[in-house]
Amino acid sequence: MKEKNIPISFWILSMAFISSSFAFSQVPAFDRLEQLFFQKHYKIVYRKANRLINNPNYDYSQIPRYYRSISALEMASNTQWYKRNEEVFEKGIIDLLDIKSSNQGQRIFEAHIYELSVLKIDLDSWLSDIKRQGALEKHEKYSELISKIFSGLNLNDVYEISSKEIVMLSNSALSSRFEMVKFAQMHLNVPYVSAGDTPVGFDCSGFTCFIFENYGKKIPRRAKDQFEASNKLKANDAKMGDLVFFSNGGEISHVGLLINEPGKAKTMIHASTSKGISIVEIDSSEYWTKRLVGFGSFLQH
Repeated sequence: MKEKNIPISFWILSMAFISSSFAFSQVPAFDRLEQLFFQKHYKIVYRKANRLINNPNYDYSQIPRYYRSISALEMASNTQWYKRNEEVFEKGIIDLLDIKSSNQGQRIFEAHIYELSVLKIDLDSWLSDIKRQGALEKHEKYSELISKIFSGLNLNDVYEISSKEIVMLSNSALSSRFEMVKFAQMHLNVPYVSAGDTPVGFDCSGFTCFIFENYGKKIPRRAKDQFEASNKLKANDAKMGDLVFFSNGGEISHVGLLINEPGKAKTMIHASTSKGISIVEIDSSEYWTKRLVGFGSFLQH
């Protein structure tokens, strides 16, 4: 079975081990920043992160400064905002480079690799825009600084969609599916917990329930019931955001969320008992292809 080991999309410093280690502890204020950033509320993220930075209770972590920085960089795509706040944008770059230079910051970068991969795509697009506008000196200056942010990061370890394909998705009904996949990947490496259905730990159907509930859609809790209630699909019609079901010879025993683009090899994100939330390429796995039962959807086709 070929699985991609991709860092979890959020790491939080454990209060019990502030001086020496990271742990999977939940800090509601940090979770809220992550959620708002995913929803593209960058101005709100910036303001909330700034307040946390000024709160001594959160001095142990660089997470607030990280989110203040990346939200500032994302806001640069708003031309009017950038004209008024170029110094904020530049400070975001400098702060990110400073965060990256520390051991704690490197772990934050590793833990948020998916956010950073999307940020890189957005900044590359922004750099292209200012180059087309003839701001060559500014393009050269920021290209060099931005390249330092992403230097040495294993962005290729993330299941990426190219910028061209993102444009295609944003102009079609697939855009909401892409957002769902991004949200699912933000929970990579969350541990497997029997009957779990929260970011503390998931089982397979608890994870798919959690993803759909985030988009306001209630689906049955058990994998078997999800299969029975879903609209069945042919393999060629199944795509990102649809569900894939498996059996060990009896009833449905496992479910995953497809993340592949239409027409590409079937790939799912799922709650693995051994690795937690992880990604597996179904088509190249003898284990999964032998157990594949079918595909279903709760989304519009």
